Amino acid sequence: MYNFDVEMPTSIADAVKALGREEAQPMSGGQTLIPTLKARLAAPSVLVSLHSIPEMKGVCKNDAGDICIGGATTHATVAAEAVDYPALASLAARIGDPAVRNRGTIGGSVANNDPSACYPAGVLGSGATIVTNNREIAADDYFLGMFETALEEGEIVTEVKFPIPEVAHYEKHLQPASRFPLVAVFVAKFADGVRVAITGASENGVFRWTEAENALSGNFSASALDGLSLSGDKMISDLHGSGKYRAHLCGVMAKRAVAAAS
Repeated sequence: MYNFDVEMPTSIADAVKALGREEAQPMSGGQTLIPTLKARLAAPSVLVSLHSIPEMKGVCKNDAGDICIGGATTHATVAAEAVDYPALASLAARIGDPAVRNRGTIGGSVANNDPSACYPAGVLGSGATIVTNNREIAADDYFLGMFETALEEGEIVTEVKFPIPEVAHYEKHLQPASRFPLVAVFVAKFADGVRVAITGASENGVFRWTEAENALSGNFSASALDGLSLSGDKMISDLHGSGKYRAHLCGVMAKRAVAAAS
């Protein structure tokens, strides 16, 4: 490791100010950033820790009935306290291992947007809103591609707001070595329709399966997905599974998610 400064602000305003320093980079749980620094794939001169900002921690419900989760809230806390949204709590409870769940944060996961991360599927599948220090961004406008988001320079995820669906479920096909999903599907049924988000499959990161959404909006049952399939083109292909295999898993996981939610 090389030398760098560490700032530990205690408010969002102080964090934004610290990020104004040259080559400063925010750090939430550090579960991705620290290994990246060890591998010397990033070399910020200043790390701005978001861990000590009370206003960015915790789970609550707002007046609209949304579940609001602070950006610096750990996966373990979401798993324990998001009781009004069981599918989201279940998703958080299955991220990584206990060490990761007690350090990793929802804001860090959403900001990093790993193509196989769990939270992006929950955020996109729920139609959540990402709140930053500057604005609010709808999930459909936030995820732009692999490790790419709508966040601008110096912008941090301060909160994520989740509307609560009628029913929902997260189905995850675990890759046991990394604990990331090989493919995972988040299905959420709302009064005005169904959302289906898939992670771990596409080279472009998390995405919505609109054909499945249309079918399920008319008939929310696993059988509604019979005959639907995705192409293996532009799907991740590696030693764990080909693009064609991942495309097949998308259908399998979607059916299981709907069956469990039903």
